[in-house]
Amino acid sequence: MKKRKKASNINFILFLTGRMVSDTGTSVQLVIVPLYIIDTGGSASTVGLFSFLSILPALLVFPLAGVLGDRVNRKTIMVLTDIISAGVILVLASLSYMGKMNISMLLTVQIIISLLNGLFDPATRGMLPQLVDHDELTQVNSKVATAKSFSLLVGPVIGTALYTKFGITMVFFINGLSFLLSGASEMLIGYIHDKREIEKGISGVIKDLSDGFKFIANNKIILKMCFFFLVTYFFAQPIFGVVLPLFFKTELNYGDTQYGYLQMAVITGMLLASILVGIIFGKEKDAVKPLKFGCIMLAVNMLAFSLLTFPCSLSLLGNGSTLYFTLLAAVLCLFSGANIFISVPIQTYLQKETPEEFMSRVFSVVGMISKIGIPFGALAYGIILDRANLHMTVLVSALFMVCILASFLTSLLKDKGSS
Repeated sequence: MKKRKKASNINFILFLTGRMVSDTGTSVQLVIVPLYIIDTGGSASTVGLFSFLSILPALLVFPLAGVLGDRVNRKTIMVLTDIISAGVILVLASLSYMGKMNISMLLTVQIIISLLNGLFDPATRGMLPQLVDHDELTQVNSKVATAKSFSLLVGPVIGTALYTKFGITMVFFINGLSFLLSGASEMLIGYIHDKREIEKGISGVIKDLSDGFKFIANNKIILKMCFFFLVTYFFAQPIFGVVLPLFFKTELNYGDTQYGYLQMAVITGMLLASILVGIIFGKEKDAVKPLKFGCIMLAVNMLAFSLLTFPCSLSLLGNGSTLYFTLLAAVLCLFSGANIFISVPIQTYLQKETPEEFMSRVFSVVGMISKIGIPFGALAYGIILDRANLHMTVLVSALFMVCILASFLTSLLKDKGSS
């Protein structure tokens, strides 16, 4: 028993190390490339296109990746995608070093990396429950989220230092190296692939994909979680990427340094919440308690952020004062942390309730449905904010989210009670 526990711990450490190293490298590149595009004369639309291409290809390949993750050895998928990503990025680093890189190459590489990430993610999420005991899943998911948040926190710091001192070539080289190290760590994981009978050919792939959708459609709770994620990503996530920068630049009297501090507050909230969800709810067998806490936390802080955007709040507190900045940073910190208190228990529930043979397909479909809300939410906010007051837009969104959160929790508790 002790041997099995020790092996499980080693496998998880290798898994976590690989994820953290590659996540840090990816964070470095995603933060610095937009700066490089602007520095080389690129337009804002090119920066937007880069961000769009960082997400959409992965979402498009998610369904196929889920089928692949349930058919093929998940460890093999993880290792191969990391090694190919390393190769592609190191080729880009070489072209940059020789002065032969251009924006078209950069965007093409980003499409390839996004597609590979789309293949990698469902395999990773499907593999994790097989490496640890199910009773430890909340704590394990908390550690994974902590590592991700830490990577997002240190990535921009490392990236800025590298770019300022050595240029974009070193940024690509470090990212490529991070994927190589990640692949090497994953190679050492002790993982046995459970083979199952599969129908070959395109018809077999279509059948597997259809079975995955049917499994979700027949599970009321999982289906509701999918659409809850979709609505949350649509209304809440663009607050950080669209509303905050616009509000900061047009309504507040702070410098760019203070904006960087606000971004650090957002990531710090994610990091602290990732740690706390494991400590507070790590031994909870039911996902409802941490989920309820996260929903209440999200509702309160989204409303608090909307109130801070009102002209009367700016007038009363001072739109360039230390007090206002402190309150804004605190609300953003708690706001981002609430998302972790929601996502970790939902992920744990999915891992516990999904049979192993459906694991990658379920996570791929859930990921596709939920994350598609991010680009469309950002687009909707952008269009509305060109025509409406920012503070009223955010308030209406916050009130709508409160209704959605209350409806979701009521429905979830009813379904849990009847099951």
